[in-house]
This record gives sequence, C-alpha cells and structure tokens, in this order.
Amino acid sequence: MNNLPKTYDPEKTEKKWYQYWEDKGLFEAELDPERDSFSIVMPPPNITGQLHLGHALDNTLQDILTRWKRMQGYNTLWLPGTDHASIATEVKVVEKLREEGLEKDDLGREGFLERAWEWKQEYGGRITEQLRKMGSSCDWSRERFTMDEGCSRAVREVFVRLYEKGLIYQGDYIVNWCPDCHTTLSDIEVEHEEHASKIYYLRYPLKERDDYIVVATTRPETMLGDTAVAVNPDDERYRDLVGSTAILPLMNREIPIIADEYVDKEFGTGMVKVTPAHDPNDFEMGRRHDLEIIKVIDEDARMTGITGKYAGMDRYECREEVIRDLQKEGLLEKIEDYEHAVGQCYRCDTVIEPLVSKQWFVKMKPLAEPAIKAVKEGRTRFVPERFSKVYLNWMENIQDWCISRQLWWGHRIPVWYCQDCGKVIVSKEEKVEACPECNSKDLKQDEDVLDTWFSSGLWPFSTMGWPEETRDLEFFYPTDVLVTGRDIIFFWVARMIFMALEFMDEVPFRDVYIHGLIRDAEGRKMSKSLGNGIDPLEVIEEYGADALRFTLITGNTPGNDMRFREERLEASRNFANKIWNASRFILMNIEDLDFAAIKEEELEFTLADRWIISRLNKVIMAVDKVLSSYNFGEVGKALYDFIWSEFCDWYIELIKPRLYQDQDLTAKKTAQYVGVTVLEKILRLLHPVMPFITEEIWQQLPGSGESIMTTSWPEVDEDVIDDEIEGKMNLIMDVIKAVRNIRNEMKVNPGKRIKGILNSPEEKIAILEEGFNYIKDLARIKELTVTVDLTEKPEKSSTAIVGGVEVILPLEGMVDLDKEIKRLEKELEEVEFEINRARGKLANEGFVNKAPEHLVEKEREKLKEYKNKKEKLKERIEELA
Repeated sequence: MNNLPKTYDPEKTEKKWYQYWEDKGLFEAELDPERDSFSIVMPPPNITGQLHLGHALDNTLQDILTRWKRMQGYNTLWLPGTDHASIATEVKVVEKLREEGLEKDDLGREGFLERAWEWKQEYGGRITEQLRKMGSSCDWSRERFTMDEGCSRAVREVFVRLYEKGLIYQGDYIVNWCPDCHTTLSDIEVEHEEHASKIYYLRYPLKERDDYIVVATTRPETMLGDTAVAVNPDDERYRDLVGSTAILPLMNREIPIIADEYVDKEFGTGMVKVTPAHDPNDFEMGRRHDLEIIKVIDEDARMTGITGKYAGMDRYECREEVIRDLQKEGLLEKIEDYEHAVGQCYRCDTVIEPLVSKQWFVKMKPLAEPAIKAVKEGRTRFVPERFSKVYLNWMENIQDWCISRQLWWGHRIPVWYCQDCGKVIVSKEEKVEACPECNSKDLKQDEDVLDTWFSSGLWPFSTMGWPEETRDLEFFYPTDVLVTGRDIIFFWVARMIFMALEFMDEVPFRDVYIHGLIRDAEGRKMSKSLGNGIDPLEVIEEYGADALRFTLITGNTPGNDMRFREERLEASRNFANKIWNASRFILMNIEDLDFAAIKEEELEFTLADRWIISRLNKVIMAVDKVLSSYNFGEVGKALYDFIWSEFCDWYIELIKPRLYQDQDLTAKKTAQYVGVTVLEKILRLLHPVMPFITEEIWQQLPGSGESIMTTSWPEVDEDVIDDEIEGKMNLIMDVIKAVRNIRNEMKVNPGKRIKGILNSPEEKIAILEEGFNYIKDLARIKELTVTVDLTEKPEKSSTAIVGGVEVILPLEGMVDLDKEIKRLEKELEEVEFEINRARGKLANEGFVNKAPEHLVEKEREKLKEYKNKKEKLKERIEELA
C-alpha cells in the first residue's frame, strides 16, 4: 500500500494500465461451460476511419456493459474488428495514387488490390489503436476483418446458398449510380438534400393535329431519351389524348401518350415525360407499358453518342444547351423556381444518376418475413421500443437489394463465366480452375464486388467461425446486445437480423440498444462544413479518457441526441480529481491499519457509518437496475451524486474527528475500516465507467489483487439497508445545512465558532443528541443547546426551520451588528438604483417596441430579481436592528 501522488496524471496512468491489462490477457474470453456467457460484437469501424465522438460514445457504452458483466462473473466476450468499407477505401487509395500521378487503370486490378492491401496494412489499424486509448476492453486476440480469410469464406458460402435457393438473381434494373465513385449505391446509401432548382415546361408537338402538349420536368437533358408522355387515367383534361402520338423535340422521334396511375395530376401540367433509362419511377412505368429503354447519359454523367450534337457533354452543360435549342424552336413554354430533394452519394456528395445496368440482386420478401416476425414476437427487442416501428416500417416495405458494386476493393462476386460454352458457375471456392460443363480453363470471373453491407450483415456469426460449427458459436451466439446509432438501423441492423435467421435459424442479438447522435453545444449536427467537430483524441490528451467517458454518459438517455459541452468535460475532470483526493485522504489515514486482522464484531459503528453503508447498498441496487435497462445517464447521475455529495462532502467530513484522535482507538479503527471498505466498493462500482483511475487507486488499497477488472461486482446486502438510519442522518444534515446557510448569508468568517440552539419536538430530541457532535463539528458551533419547547428566544437571532426543528443562531458575537447593518443598507441602495434603472428602461416605449423580445424579457426578469432581493435585504436589516 502506497500513498497516491498529490495530483492525478491521466496520460501516464492510462497508458500503463491498458498495457498491463493486455499483457495479462484480461480481456480474453474463456470457453468455460460452468459460467453463463455474455457477448457483444463491436460494430466494425471502417479501416479508413479516424476515431470520432460517435465511435467514442458507441464503444464507451459497450465497454461499460462488458466490464460490468465481466465483474458479475459472466464469461464475457466483446469481439472487435474492422470493416473493409469498399467505396470509402477505394476512394482513399485512388486519391493516394493520384498524388503519385497514377490512375487505378494504370495498375490494373491486381496491381490496384496490392496497393489497397498495403494501404490497409499502413492505416487499417489506426482506428483500433485509437479505441485502445478509450479503454475498450475487447478481446483483441479474436479481432476480425470483413475481408479476412474466414469472413471471406462465409461471404462466398452465403452467396452460393442464396443463389441456389433462387434468392440471388441477375437482371437489368435501374440503379443509383455515382459518377464520381463509379459504382452503384443502394437506396439507403443515397442521401437526399433540398436543392433550389427549376421546373421547365416543354412543348411536345402532336403528330395527329397542329397543336402541342406541355410537359413539366426538372431534368430537361433526359428528354433526349424519352420514350413516352404519361398522364393520370383519372385526369379528364387529357383523356382524349391517351393513345395518340407526340413528336419528341430535338430528336424528332415519335412517342406514345400513355395513362398511368403513378402520374401526379397536381405536378406541373399533369403531363410528364417518361425516360425509363434515367428515372426509377419511369423505369417501372416502362416495364408496365413495355417501353423502349434509351440510355442518353453514361457512367461519367456525360451524354452518350445516341444524343447526336450533345454527345460528350456533361449532363448540366447539356441541360443549358437543350434549353437554348428549345427556346430557338419556340418549344419552351416557361421556367419556374422549384425546391426539391436531390439524391447524393453518401460518400462524396455527387448527385447520383439513375442508370439501367445488369446487376446482382437479393430477393428480399422471403428474407424479410422471418425478420419481421422475430421483432414482433420480441425475440429481438429494440431499446427504446419506438425504434422497432422504424425497423418494421422499412422491412414491411422493403425492395430487392442491389448487391453488386462496380469497384475492385471488396469481396469479388463468386461467379465465373465459361468463355467456351457460356456456362455460369457460382462457387464457394476462392478460385475456379475449370468449367464443370466442358472442362475449359478459359473462365472469366464477374468483375463486380459485393456491397459492403453484405459481409457486414454476417458479422455476428461469421466472426465466430461460421460456416464451421465452432465452440465460439456454441458458447457466445446469439450475442446479448448490439449497441449502435439510429442511423444504421436499415444499413446494418436489419440485414444482420434477416441473414442470421436465414443461416443460423436464430436472431443475432437479444437486444438492440439505439443511442442518439452527439450534437454540438447549440444542438447542431457536427460536420466538417460547420467546423464544429471535436476530436476525441485531443479531448483525451487534455482531460483524460475517463473524463471523456463520464461526459459521454452524463445526461445520456436511450435513443435521444445529446449536446456535447466543454463545461461537462471540466465537470468530469473535477469529478475524477474529487475521487482522487478523497482516495488519497483515506489512504493517508489508514497507514496504521492492519486491515487483514480486523473483525467487524469488534468495531463500533456510528450513525454516520450505518448511514453510508445503507446508502452504498441502495446505490448498488440503483446502478444494477439502470444498467440493466441501458439507462447510462442515470448510472452516471447515481454514482456522481453518491460519490461527490454523500461520500466525499459528508461522510469523509463526518469521520475526520475520529481519524484525527488517538484516545478512542476502536472509534478510529471503525472509521478507517468503513472509509476504506466503502471506497473500495465505490471503485468497483465506478470501474466500468472510469476504468483507469479506479484501477490506479484500487491497486493501492490493502488486500488488492491482480486487477480491479477481475474482482467481483458489489452485491446488495439488504440487511444493512436502513431507512430509519437514513431519515435520522437526513435531519442532521439538514440542520447543518441550515446553519451553514445562515452563516453564509450573514457573511460569518468560515473559521469562526458560534453559538446555536435547536428547538425540537420531543420525538426528534434523541436524533439530535445522537448527531450532536456532527452538528457541532460540521456547522462550526462552540456551544450547542438542544431543547424542547423553548419559551424565550435570544432577542437578536436568525432562525430557520428544517424537519420540524427550529434552528436559532444568536447574532450577538456572531457578527458586528452595526457594521453588518451598514453593509446591508449600502447593498439596498445599489439594488434600489437598479430597480429604478430597470423600471425606466421598461417604461421607454422605444425600447419595449423595438428591442428584440428576449432582451425585453431579460430586463423584466432582472427587475423581478431586484425586487425580491430588496425585500430580503429589508427583512435582514429589520432582523439585525
């Protein structure tokens, strides 16, 4: 046992203990059938990632649960890993190549993949090193990567099984195409943002008569690929035109006028152009009416050769040119301003281009049905419950999932095409050498890779060794809880559920805890453009990981966004320092204590001892309850209030007189024993939230072992919970607070000892007498009288009533009455001046009518405060006079 240094050094402490925990293998899960298991799979951060506050929150919450369950005796696995992040990583590697003056085509596929793996080796581990700085106690010996050998094998297995069941198919379909990333995006990878745009009203001549119709569009450049004009069948204005023919301007192509219920009669003129190749709704209309598909925009968002003079133009450049040409021909009716949501790539913000191409799809309805049922039956539970509605709404309206991506980095689609006989070979093998039909070796593998979320969807079971029947799967699957943000319920959570039910016949996790986003102090989303992002590593450097972790759970409620404020970090660092100083005080005062030789029956527990022990056990009960319901904010509040207020501010102050004397050794030993015992349990309770400082202090306590991590979680002892004791102590503390308040109001020197009288009902006398010395010591009273039915009060005194007890402090000898009256009168003059100033301002109609409402309201509040203060000052002057 050693004394703690005067100040806590987070940087030195955190590095030391994390290394110690890893070296000792304390994060590693054991396959012990004698113990119940608890498991979490970490949402795998992208290998391109840098630690941000979202990661910090996500992993703090997972770590709290993991450390708590580990201390409760569960065989605990928190399985870490990273995601290959197809698009994000390919973009990074391409950027790096461009710095060298290279394009990926210069290297070819194999050369590019070599560079991508090199990039992964160099930067891929950065995020996991940063997670270590947060204190994440995951089992790094089981760390996985979505493209490691085992996960890749699982991906091929799933693809083949789904294909063989007819759930994976290939077909021409309209997809979201990013012209910059050069790949398809699923619907949920497209972010919609409001854009100021225009509606163009175009005249299409009619073939059968000398007249024209007017169609409305936001994308005139796509008209070059129109193959119909559509109206709503219920729109009486155009009923007679259905079945007739229009002439497509600029292209001079005949196109039919069709009726389709999709058309909104209220949009524009109620007539819309139909371009099946470049609009998802038009594509569906085209399928219903068997329309031709004419591709006029290519993968680079440039106009194709079929567009004639516009070929090679950028789509926006073409838009301007088309409008100019229509104007020249008198075919532009008008242009109106219009605001609407435009789809953008979630990675690079480029406006997506809908294109028709051959893609691979997963048929979703058969997979979605069991996943819907599992949540409705409560086999997987969302916390908060309202997010189950979000999940169900999406799943019940799910579309087939486009899983192919035109990239090189990722899981290549396990499909080969025989160049001799045309056989399509779908195989679980990493490489197919020969065609099973004709034995040809001239095979070509599909060029595309799978959507990143395809492999991520297998994460809970692929990481544990599936498709092998491993002991990890047997022991740790299904996992207990998934901790994640609400923004990836569709991307990831839903896919894990339906994939697990299909291949494991069991849900992947019992609970899904959804946390909110972290916003800045003003409630804005953190973003590069606003410049309001906060780097957790810089926070750790300045405040320490424990302070950041505690800040992240402070005020955190399930599913709700939270605001991140600098002052909360200050408060959390102050809390860490408070714990450090309290622990240092306890350790300095137990140097002569032979802890191992103490027998509880030889000790004499005081009211304060029994009170703190009762309160400790209630806090253990409360923390267990709120942790079980994932109410992390309440965990922080319960621990903060108990440690700061009850243990540090009250109990330590209450035991100081016993610690500072040597006449009654039993009293001293009892205070030492209770102090260190309660501190030790506090450290265990706090360890899941603030692991570093608790380990550092715990190691200095008598009887400490290998690590606080491997000790047991404090259990509630209901026999020592005593509401009566707590009631007694509450009365005594209220009396002390009342005396302190009066002293403070009267500006009494803090060190000065005064006289006090407690006028009490008969039934509370015994309590006050039991707490007599506590009141004298903590309220700085030299002469304390406890009485019943006091008949005559001191002539000049200040009083307060708490819990039926009248606290009377004679003013004589406590303050210089004349001096205090003069001070109060001067303060009263200043307040009256402020009242007159505020009244004058509020009487000024110019100020009231022209100033911002919040400033006027602020002035009214000030006036109200000044008036209240004036009344209090007058009362005090009368009291003293």
